[in-house]
Amino acid sequence: MSDVVLLAGDPLPGGPEHDVVLGQRLLREGFGAAREVLRVYSPAPTAAFSRRDTLRPGYAGAVEAVRASGFVPVVRPQGGSLAVYHPGSVVVDHVHRTPDAADGTAERFRRFAALHAAVLSGFGIDARIGAVPGEYCPGDYSVNLAGTRKIVGSAQRVTRDGWLFSSVVQVTGAALLREPLVAAYAALGYDFDPATAGAAEDGAPGLTVEAVTAALLSAYGVTGVAQPPPEW
Repeated sequence: MSDVVLLAGDPLPGGPEHDVVLGQRLLREGFGAAREVLRVYSPAPTAAFSRRDTLRPGYAGAVEAVRASGFVPVVRPQGGSLAVYHPGSVVVDHVHRTPDAADGTAERFRRFAALHAAVLSGFGIDARIGAVPGEYCPGDYSVNLAGTRKIVGSAQRVTRDGWLFSSVVQVTGAALLREPLVAAYAALGYDFDPATAGAAEDGAPGLTVEAVTAALLSAYGVTGVAQPPPEW
């Protein structure tokens, strides 16, 4: 990407509630004259529900379940269903402001899935594109480990202002994801096989968040000093 603004990656002072809405705010309000904004960060333990999830009869129980596991429940603007992540994850929020955002929605899923799979393959991981039966927040463009465990999920939001494409790369700590997912998916009435929740380190022991973050920034072609996010 050219002329992209990179925002500092640290979680925001307001915690997951502010982290999850920053992308939508950037999409709506912009960031100076930038058309392209990227934020890559590792979050506090977060349980990101979709608006679809909030309409389920078991939503209140799912919220309590993730809280009991130490994850902060939030509602994200993108589609899909509940995804959880933590400091062993890398979140990529990519905002592009354009009046033609509705064009190329499927192509973006394909393009970024291929990019993320290539990044992980660079660490010797057998990264494949496609849903694993029983995975959380299932999607045709999930990235999985050898066809067995989901390790990257993506979702996007398209508005008249542009598009927000968000991805979560689970790098370490897959076991920490399973407890909140099992309890919350049961409350929501969704199918979920806990064995399908994986992390990149499962295919590359010793892999770190820092290494994956650096590889992602290189793959996105980002250079220069990160700027602080807008103040609330």
